[in-house]
Amino acid sequence: MRRWLRIGAAVAAAAVAGGFLVAASGIVPLAASSGHWAITYWVLEFGKRRSVATHTLGLELPSLDEPWLVLKGAGHYHDGCRPCHGAPDLPAPRIAGAMTPPPADLLDRVEVYDSKELFYIVKHGIKFTGMPAWPAQERDDEVLAVVAFLRALPRLDAESYRSLVHGDGPAQDAVTPLAGLAATLEPPEEVAASCSRCHGATGHGRGNAAFPKLAGQKAEYLFRAMSAYASSQRNSGIMEPIAAGLEEAQWRELADYYAALPGEISPDAEAEAADATIERGRNITLAGIPEKDVPSCNDCHGPEGPRRNAAYPLLAGQYADYLVTQLEQFAAGRRGGAEYAHLMQRVAPRMSRSEMEAVAAFYAQTAAQ
Repeated sequence: MRRWLRIGAAVAAAAVAGGFLVAASGIVPLAASSGHWAITYWVLEFGKRRSVATHTLGLELPSLDEPWLVLKGAGHYHDGCRPCHGAPDLPAPRIAGAMTPPPADLLDRVEVYDSKELFYIVKHGIKFTGMPAWPAQERDDEVLAVVAFLRALPRLDAESYRSLVHGDGPAQDAVTPLAGLAATLEPPEEVAASCSRCHGATGHGRGNAAFPKLAGQKAEYLFRAMSAYASSQRNSGIMEPIAAGLEEAQWRELADYYAALPGEISPDAEAEAADATIERGRNITLAGIPEKDVPSCNDCHGPEGPRRNAAYPLLAGQYADYLVTQLEQFAAGRRGGAEYAHLMQRVAPRMSRSEMEAVAAFYAQTAAQ
């Protein structure tokens, strides 16, 4: 027995030494232009599929049925995924096609994986392929949005894809004045290039909770939010790269622009909630939940009373589902934010899901004062 162990150890040592010598010789080609042998592709693909299957055992995902999840995922796919994987309006990107291995054409391949496998790949990426992990590992909700979009992708044509990504706005990056506004309130270039596709040039988002309304929000809050994104103090795989790619002066310009748009945040016309839920939310907003040591939301966020700290956001008229998502992220310790975020990190964990929904329902149908 010992003899065979010694032989096995010697063979293993020889294999390690041989591998080192081959690597040290430099004869192994690293050129992407050399491609892989067919057997190499098979081994890599087989290993990838087995790894994903093993690491998703027992993984459970929340529902992907919310229609705004697809819209939210479309925006990131266009910026982060389309350059390599293509889209209905961009088949087979040329530069990415020269990678080894080339990125998969998701229009054909996405249905090979189930939703939890897609979630794992989008969140964690794949080594040695150029597929990055999600920039903010804390934000599973953003990863879910991309998965929801990927599920819809094979059914999209070029026109429906562009509609999801750009809405009613222009598909190009041209800056155009907003009708009815003073000439001094033209959108900054960054609005047309990045912001308007999600938040709208008029700052009212895309009509649902995929993206928050920004029109009439406090400029100081918006500026600090951009700073927090850029420094990774506020977690978002979507917003962190955008904010980090802008200068501080551009954050201020964007914040001032959206804060100055006509009209403060208006009630969410699409919000639907029972009167009892809205009334419960009103009571929590104005009086808090004393038995849980939850303070009044109104004290910091309005809508009643004098103006609060300029770094606190206005919540009246914001999309209900968006507010619930933020409260859940605070409760789970995954959101982060500017220097006042710790206040919500103490409050949100004390609230139940139904209490969060009630507060969000009240704010969604309330106009700022």
